[in-house]
Amino acid sequence: MLFECAIVGGGPAGLSAALVLGRARRNVVLLDDNNPRNAVTRESHGFITRDGIAPGELRRIAHEDISKYGSVQVRRASVNAVRRVSHSSFQLATQQGELYMARKIILATGLKEILPPVSGLRDFYGKSIFNCPYCDGWELKDKPLVIISEGPNAFHMAKTLYNWSVRLAVCTNGHRALTAQQHEALGRRNIKVYEHRIVRLIGENGALQKVMFEGGGEYVCEGGFVTPQTALSSSIGQSLGCRTNALGGIITDDFGRTNVAGVYAAGDTAAVAPSQLIIAAGAGSRAAIGVNSDLTNEDF
Repeated sequence: MLFECAIVGGGPAGLSAALVLGRARRNVVLLDDNNPRNAVTRESHGFITRDGIAPGELRRIAHEDISKYGSVQVRRASVNAVRRVSHSSFQLATQQGELYMARKIILATGLKEILPPVSGLRDFYGKSIFNCPYCDGWELKDKPLVIISEGPNAFHMAKTLYNWSVRLAVCTNGHRALTAQQHEALGRRNIKVYEHRIVRLIGENGALQKVMFEGGGEYVCEGGFVTPQTALSSSIGQSLGCRTNALGGIITDDFGRTNVAGVYAAGDTAAVAPSQLIIAAGAGSRAAIGVNSDLTNEDF
């Protein structure tokens, strides 16, 4: 069977694309490995009408919405290879040994995070340590917070978080991540800077309480933010020849089209930052409109 579009990835971008294409009466398959990046957190924020919803519940509602459109099939599958088989079709191979054929491909596989090597960080990540102030800053407002950042984003994160709490400490985990001017700017606002290596994080049941440093120092806090490195969750785009930007995201036009004809990208796969559900969902919708427009122009 030749699908008009195969969507790889079932996060907000892929789900939104599936909904729009279903409503456009397109024959679509959504292939998702059910391993969402936001599974580590209890609540998702910033999505109008769904503020504070659990990630799993958002996905459940989305699947329920999509199920109303019979031309969309949703399959639990992990795509490990995509190849062009003709000028107008692609073959997708899954780890489960299945093959799918489609005229268009939307890549919505998202990102994976590479956290700093700090002992205990994963115990708190998604519970009291987060990476996006716009997603989780409100819940930590006015609390003493730590910023764990080993690179140049440390200063930007501190400036941004100052809108939510003035009780901040920047921890660079042994790295020289700040310039003299940045040190001075932080000092004027009584933002502490710790450049010693972090020995471990201490807390209970996911609630951060203390940061311990090499040499015996400590910082008492009630939560924090981290600036992880990111990488695409899938190399499919690169294998097809899609160009990427300086942040590693796949370059697209306003409707998700990549430099490879028939291949589209949406969500964090293309726009690495800012990483918000509503932004990814909007990008998925635009990519779906791009796919539908191109199919229409080819077939009319």
